[in-house]
Amino acid sequence: MSDLPTAKTRPASNWSAIWILPLIALAIGGWLAWQAYKDAGIEIQVRFESGEGIVANKTEVIYKGMSVGKVVALVLDDKGDKRGVIATIEMRKEAGPHLNKGTRFWLVKPSVSLAGISGLETLVSGNYIAVDPGDGEPTKRFTALKEAPPLSDAEPGLHLTLKAERLGSLNRDSPIFYKQIQVGRVKSYRLSEDQGTVEIKVFIAPAYASLVRKHTRFWNASGVSIDADLSGVKVRTESLSSIVAGGIAFATPENRKDSPPTDPSLPFRLYEDFDAAQAGIRVKVKLSDFEGLQKGRTPVLYKGIQVGTLKDLKVESDLASATAELTLDPLAEDYLVEGTQFWVVKPSISLAGITGLEALVKGNYIAVRPGEPGAKPLREFEARPKAPPLDLKAPGLHMVLFADTLGSLEVGSPVMYRQVRVGSVQSYQFARNSKRILIGVHIEKEYANLVNGSTRFWNASGITLTGGLSGIQVKSESLQTLMAGGIAFDTPKPDVPLKRRIPRFRLHESQDAANRAGTLITIRVDRADGLKPGTPIRFRGLDVGSVESVDLTGDLQAVLLRARITQAAERIARTGTQFWVVKPALGLVRTENLDTLIGGQYLEVLPALKDKGPQRDFIALSDAPEVKGEEVGLPLTLSAARRGSIKPGVPVTYREIAVGKVTGFELGQTADRVLIHILIEPRYAGLVRGGSRFWNSSGFGFDWGLFKGATVRTESLETLIDGGIAFATPDGEQMGNPARPQQTFALFDKPEDEWMQWAPKIQIGK
Repeated sequence: MSDLPTAKTRPASNWSAIWILPLIALAIGGWLAWQAYKDAGIEIQVRFESGEGIVANKTEVIYKGMSVGKVVALVLDDKGDKRGVIATIEMRKEAGPHLNKGTRFWLVKPSVSLAGISGLETLVSGNYIAVDPGDGEPTKRFTALKEAPPLSDAEPGLHLTLKAERLGSLNRDSPIFYKQIQVGRVKSYRLSEDQGTVEIKVFIAPAYASLVRKHTRFWNASGVSIDADLSGVKVRTESLSSIVAGGIAFATPENRKDSPPTDPSLPFRLYEDFDAAQAGIRVKVKLSDFEGLQKGRTPVLYKGIQVGTLKDLKVESDLASATAELTLDPLAEDYLVEGTQFWVVKPSISLAGITGLEALVKGNYIAVRPGEPGAKPLREFEARPKAPPLDLKAPGLHMVLFADTLGSLEVGSPVMYRQVRVGSVQSYQFARNSKRILIGVHIEKEYANLVNGSTRFWNASGITLTGGLSGIQVKSESLQTLMAGGIAFDTPKPDVPLKRRIPRFRLHESQDAANRAGTLITIRVDRADGLKPGTPIRFRGLDVGSVESVDLTGDLQAVLLRARITQAAERIARTGTQFWVVKPALGLVRTENLDTLIGGQYLEVLPALKDKGPQRDFIALSDAPEVKGEEVGLPLTLSAARRGSIKPGVPVTYREIAVGKVTGFELGQTADRVLIHILIEPRYAGLVRGGSRFWNSSGFGFDWGLFKGATVRTESLETLIDGGIAFATPDGEQMGNPARPQQTFALFDKPEDEWMQWAPKIQIGK
């Protein structure tokens, strides 16, 4: 028996660690497969008449601005009589419950028409397919609509039906207006079942639904309505939008404001126009003068604004009068009371003047003056034979002028202040002793403060001629006073109180008669070229006096002007005041005072600032004095090889806008450069940065090539003649810090192409 140990045996194992990796890979693959199945969309097929604008793997399905699917394939559909394309669309899984037979698809792409622009967003995002979920049985096959469906009746708001004889220029999405505010739009239209009318479906936004009442009237406001004949031209349109795209307007008659809310199930009639809708207030006016009036065309005006139309005109049996039926704006209802006045306005031309001048253009019309609100309401009136005089209760200043003769003054003649119409003649009559004429005048409220106790009035009618060997002077206040007569006035002293509630003034026969008061002075000039009696003396464009005589001095070395100062004499006739002759200057470098070529030379005065005592004798300056003041802004210096045509006063421009000017120039310290000093206006100082580039924009540049032709460059006509400097500022880091006062920049002869492309956004000051 052997002493060796006996070996123990174990059965071999079938498991190995190498199987762990395949098992992990299998688990990951299964999880990915489950995720792919879980996230997989639903494929549907939509048939379109054309595949234009649809691209596989690009065109998306959009619902309320969100992508809910994408076209994955596009194939031709050869089945049936009508060929088309079938788009296979992978919809998101969440859309599954809404893929029913009632669901609608349509292609959205940009469309431009008279009604407006639709699908504008597709210009950026590309065409897309819109979807409108519906009800019914589930399905995966659909037929796309040819166009977007009309607005659903379930949309919040008021949905109505209008019936019209014809459609006119109305279209889908044409606007609906209330008082020229868009409150809705046209949904759709179709022929009625009897094919005798057009049914128009409209939508009114919820905020405006209460405006439509049972007695509301709709009318077609499309395009422009023009009605013209010798009595005038009538043009009516609701808005620019309705001119182009058509539109509908509506209103409730004034006498139907208590109308109950409408029943949406009942249709409304769509009238052809505003007049057919008869949405105004009916008024009857008995006329004794009805010449030139035409029903449907003659307007009713209040202060030049149309407030109604002559709807009908019936001549009485005696042929001496007629009854006019007017349609007035509902806003006028409170003023149709006892005291309201109507009259016919037509042009009248005579030597005494022109009345109703505006009727030459508008045609004869009916004018109205409203009565006092709160008086007894009326709907029948009797027209006046002519325009009524102004009521003394009217706002403004009422006064009386007395004169020896009336001249060519007439009711309605203007009252002028410095050639601005500020009032009118209201009436005239003889005084009790019949030796003078009393003229009633009204000054409008906003100009009443121009009249005080020192005011002087004169008759400015027609033309005043004065002349002699030195020439002929023609004087007229204005073309209006030349034809129709008029009154002018001036107020030399401020704060002189009026003595009466209705003041009285003398009406002088001319301005010279009214201005004979004043201070006499003498002015010595070297020459009398163009100066003569009547030459005005002006201060800041206003006449403050005139020359009365022109004579040589005793030693024949100068000319002595005797003048009368009529305005602010105490400020002008004192020590330190300066006079000089203003005459035209013509040339390429300087052109000024061109008005003197027509009106003649005149004397300009600069009153002394301080009162150093009165003075009556003056010596005129040879040229206008230089008035220097402290200039503010950003001063800079430009360094250039030569000055060129740059001189003080020429502009410094940025993008061809003047933002500063040249103030001077000098040689550099070593005389090798020219230093040009400029001043940038305070609000534009921020445009100049460390990286800014300046160049000489004077004159013009000329480039020529055999193949590219000729190119002429110039900044502006002003810089072409007088010279100029331009600059540009770069973008980004090249811009640099804001320029410091007295900082020096190089001035280049011409700009580089890159500079002209710089367009930084820099906030300018106020």
